[in-house]
Amino acid sequence: MAILNALTVDVEDYFHVSAFAADVKRHHWEALESRVCANTDRLLDIFSEAGVTGTFFVLGWVAERFPALVRRIQAGGHEIASHSYAHELVYDLTPEQFRDDLRRAARVLEDAAGVAVRGYRAPSYSITEPSLWAFDVLVSEGYTFDSSVYPIRHDRYGIPDFERLPHRLERHGGELWELPGSTVRRLGMNLPIGGGGYFRQFPYAWTRAGIRALNDGEQQPAVFYLHPWEIDPDQPRMHGSALSRFRHYRNLDKTEARLRRLLADFAFAPIADVLRTRQGAAARREAVN
Repeated sequence: MAILNALTVDVEDYFHVSAFAADVKRHHWEALESRVCANTDRLLDIFSEAGVTGTFFVLGWVAERFPALVRRIQAGGHEIASHSYAHELVYDLTPEQFRDDLRRAARVLEDAAGVAVRGYRAPSYSITEPSLWAFDVLVSEGYTFDSSVYPIRHDRYGIPDFERLPHRLERHGGELWELPGSTVRRLGMNLPIGGGGYFRQFPYAWTRAGIRALNDGEQQPAVFYLHPWEIDPDQPRMHGSALSRFRHYRNLDKTEARLRRLLADFAFAPIADVLRTRQGAAARREAVN
């Protein structure tokens, strides 16, 4: 039986990207052309054609303005989770500010979808060493899974020595499943294969080989992510550093075709289904032993 990999989408617009935050202030967001609904609807069509469902980490700011989009996502059989409200980096917040942002996002998402929100992904994988306290806040707010750590070295995020495979985190008052951004271990370091910019910057063969190594070699699921703006090569161009523009715009015109190949090559499901499958397999192993 093929291992189920987690298919995840961070539902945000092109102007929400952290790399452009210094050039695009939050109070200017309303004045910019929004393309998130059209791009997300395109992803929903692609997933429907492939017969797969996933977890959509929806930005509260988006859900508040486009609640019908949240309902369309849910109607497609997808899991609704939180990507924060205002796309603020967790390590720039206090625990109290983080809790307030979590609650604000949960209110608008639950109002739109009519279901409890139990999953979270931080903007730009911004749970890092200085902000590990966020796990305690998530547990206290009733979240059951998180996907906010990338166990790599990066100029804006990452915990290189963090456990790289899905695992339970024991916290004060409860536990939380953590599903880190996917990596393969090579030459004594973790190399990213989980999607997003890495899916666009590197050849498709890199992602395919990495997921196969996880599935076949380690018998572990991959956690793949992308953003709706990554299938939109015609989006307006933003100001920013040369590095940020390179990372953001390179190979946007190739993402959709690569995504279709990926969905044909591997089995995908929402995070909740991936966790249920893992827990069921663990229970069967215990019964045999």
